[in-house]
Parts: sequence; structure tokens; C-alpha cells
Amino acid sequence: MIDLLKNLPDQPITIKTSGENAGEGSFECIWNSGNSSLPYFAAADYPEIKGTTDDAITVTFPAHTLCEGISSTIYATADDEMRPAMNGIFFDMDVDSTTLVASDSHKLICYTTKDTKIGEKASFILHKKPAAVLRSTLDKEEGDVSVSFDSSNVVFRFGNTMMVCRLIVGKFPDYRRVIPQNNANILRIDRAQLLDTVRRVSVCANKASNHIKFDLAEGQLEITAQDLGFALAAYEKILCDYKGENLSIGFKSSFLIDILNNMDCTSLVMKFADSRRAALIIPSEEEESSSKICGIIMPIMV
Repeated sequence: MIDLLKNLPDQPITIKTSGENAGEGSFECIWNSGNSSLPYFAAADYPEIKGTTDDAITVTFPAHTLCEGISSTIYATADDEMRPAMNGIFFDMDVDSTTLVASDSHKLICYTTKDTKIGEKASFILHKKPAAVLRSTLDKEEGDVSVSFDSSNVVFRFGNTMMVCRLIVGKFPDYRRVIPQNNANILRIDRAQLLDTVRRVSVCANKASNHIKFDLAEGQLEITAQDLGFALAAYEKILCDYKGENLSIGFKSSFLIDILNNMDCTSLVMKFADSRRAALIIPSEEEESSSKICGIIMPIMV
């Protein structure tokens, strides 16, 4: 039906059922110069749409905030059959703010907003597939989105649309425990400059590991990559604002590119403890999104 409509010119069409029993059989799609016959099934065969129970919790999101939150986190979700809770976005709602979290164990992204609050702490996990559909539907939506959820389902209502999604049942890890608090080595740098440099250097990284190395010293950052099997190597030095101990730390370039590419800030801050612990990535203090987004990336041993 969709393929047919895409190929029809811009003109009125008539849809007419045929057969003795209007509940099943075929229908006719008629346009100015032709027609088409397509089968259909009885409406009674469509599965019952189950919403939420009477004790469901309801909260309201501004449409642009919900869309931005999903866009900022969905790329960090996992594909893990053994841990299905990691395959979705965790909505962590509290009296002060709401945080959307996604992680694949190699990187973790948090998006926090004060636009949505709730009377008591509550949470649910939305699978990334319906989250992607919701994001595309909300992309041009204005106004508010009503979100009602219980232990099994969540219902999103906005405009003339209602979307019912089954939730992931499981416990999301305590993400707050893994967010570094006292990383003393601090790099301040232009996001686009760092992203472009990582992309260039990673061309020569090993295709299996995508391993690149940061060598940090006062006022400068050196990024290197090599693939010994194909005799490939790349090196680039950039000036930056770095304060802390001299440090060498490795990352998987594809994970770092994902994080940098999905942050919309102009400049960012990376905070390091040492070469073995996670690095924290946040927009710089003067950015509007400084308190909204934070990312964590696990290092690779160099």
C-alpha cells in the first residue's frame, strides 16, 4: 500500500471494499487513470492494544526536551542478549530533575534536564527501537508529551498521537557510582578540532581494535595510531589547554568519535585520573549544555 501511494501522482484516490463480507477479502484503490486490488485482514484479528494499569505514574515532558534527551543517549545503548537492560535508555526521574542514561559498558552517556520533575523517585527502561521511532515522530512536534508508565508498559501521548511501548524488565546498573568525581588532569579543547584530529589519525589505526593513544603534556596533546600488520602509522600534535601530570592513555577511536560527534557544544572538557580509569567528557563551563550532558569512556591499555 505504501509503495503504491508513493508512486501515485498528487490526486484524490478512492478506497472501496469488495466482496460479500466487508471484514475480510480485498479492497480497491482507484485513481484517475487506473486502479489496484489489494488484500486486507479483518480488524478483529488485530492484537489488543494494552496500555497501562490504573496505578500508572504520569509525568509531562516538553517535546523538544524528550527528543533531545533520546538523541543525546540512544547511540550509547548496547546490543547485549545477556543483559537486556543495557539495550535501552534508562529514564531516572526524581523530585529535582530527570536523567536519561545509556551505556554499552565501554561508554556511558547521561542527559539531565530540570524541565521534568516528579513527586517521588521512579524509573523505567525504554528499548532503543521504540525510542528511535519516538524520536523521529517527535522531531517536529511542539508542546508537551504526556508519559504514563507502570511496570510493563509506557504510553506516550502528544498531539493526535498515542504510542504504546513495552518496557524492558530488569535492573539498570547504578550509573552514578561509575561517574568520576575527582579526576585532576584536565584538558580543555575545541570539540570540532579534536573530532577532526581523531578521525584523521584513526584512519591508520588497527581495524580490529581502532586503538589510538593520547599523550598529554602541559599545553599540548599528541594523538597517535598504528597498524603494525600493514605498516600504517599516523601522528598529530595540537595545542590545547591541559593542566595536570604528563599522561598517556589509549581509547577506542570509534567510541570517542561517537561521543564527540553527538555533543553539540563548541568546546569541551576531558578529565583524567590516570591511564587505567575512565575519562569524563563534558561541555565546558561556559556552554549552555554544560550541566545537561556528560559522557564517560573507558580506556584501552597502551
